[in-house]
Amino acid sequence: MSKLMIVGCGGVASVAIQKCCQNSEVFDEIMIASRTLSKCEALKEKLQPTTKTRISTGAVDANDMRDVSSWIKTWHPDAVLNVALPYQDLTIMDACLDAGVHYIDTANYEAEDTEDPRWRAIYEERCKRLGFTAYFDYSWQWAYQDKFKEAGLTALLGSGFDPGVTSVFAAYAQKHYFDEIHTIDILDCNGGDHGYPFATNFNSELNLREVSAPGSYWEDGKWIEIPAMSIKREYDFPQVGKKDMYLLHHEEIESLAKNIPGVKRIRFFMTFGQSYLTHMKCLENVGMLRTDPVNFRGQKIVPIQFLKELLPDPASLGPRTVGKTNIGCIFTGVKDGKEKSIYIYNVCDHQECYKELGSQAVSYTTGVPAMIGSMLVVNGQWQKPGVYNVEEFDPDPFMEALNRWGLPWVVCENPKLVD
Repeated sequence: MSKLMIVGCGGVASVAIQKCCQNSEVFDEIMIASRTLSKCEALKEKLQPTTKTRISTGAVDANDMRDVSSWIKTWHPDAVLNVALPYQDLTIMDACLDAGVHYIDTANYEAEDTEDPRWRAIYEERCKRLGFTAYFDYSWQWAYQDKFKEAGLTALLGSGFDPGVTSVFAAYAQKHYFDEIHTIDILDCNGGDHGYPFATNFNSELNLREVSAPGSYWEDGKWIEIPAMSIKREYDFPQVGKKDMYLLHHEEIESLAKNIPGVKRIRFFMTFGQSYLTHMKCLENVGMLRTDPVNFRGQKIVPIQFLKELLPDPASLGPRTVGKTNIGCIFTGVKDGKEKSIYIYNVCDHQECYKELGSQAVSYTTGVPAMIGSMLVVNGQWQKPGVYNVEEFDPDPFMEALNRWGLPWVVCENPKLVD
């Protein structure tokens, strides 16, 4: 039995929390910790009568290392699951080190203010050295390797879906299907319709930063960067149909390039409709995607953060979103001297997710793996001192848990490849 402190109480956190409560045989106690205590208490009131897991709540400032550490030291969890904002990853990692507990998250660190001189200096050096300009990368968290190793603690990075499940798919393919993997194409298709002219299915600030940035992919040992949304392909997704998808930079490319030996190319594609792209380009053109503060009537505001307040809350999309997601990976390589290709994917239905947990499928597909990663850390199956991405552990228990906890997967032999 174990105790898990969960930092965050948004859409993804709600799914992870509810799945922990379904998994009372592992999670004896959980604490829901967020800046807005009322949200934590409302979720506890809803869930406590339905679960054997004991639920506590706390008002925590995830930007304040001392506050997070104080709560950890008071409550004594076995691990902390960070489903707050990626801006807060380093603060929470520092708190876990200070308090002596394991750390799990779903997305890598991003700087909230991309004009901060201290962050900018390191960012620009990395851009020059590696050749890609994404605002988010794993180098900040990988730099904690020695600290976690010396403390005898595990930090598990990227236990969502992508990153997360897609990387576990890669480890599973490597273990069971290939002697060498040569190419990986990660395909993220959301075939859902929420009925709004424009909305994002996860945190709008992070989503718009990610999509409007230059794309990049890994090929022959180096990064190749392209203008945003300049590579487009059409793919016929099982149970969803034909969709347009665009090449983006995504963080799991970095870790897979490091951890899958012999891989020659890794790309990430995500589907978008034309209405989304038109709205996004208009917002970008008028400056609403800026991440630096501007003066407005004597006050400093960040345009993209103001825009987030105007757009629908992704957590509110559940009851009105219909359709399915299809997220997976196409692998090519060699097995027993012969060329081979497989496609491992999951299909998730928005309305089925809403019926079960009151969420749409994008939150569901991230929150379920967050619970699974936390389970494997606290029960000792995925524990070793240091900072690791999910593909660096045995994929089998994670893959088995996906089938058990609501994200069944399919292996398709000889799929259609992306050109």
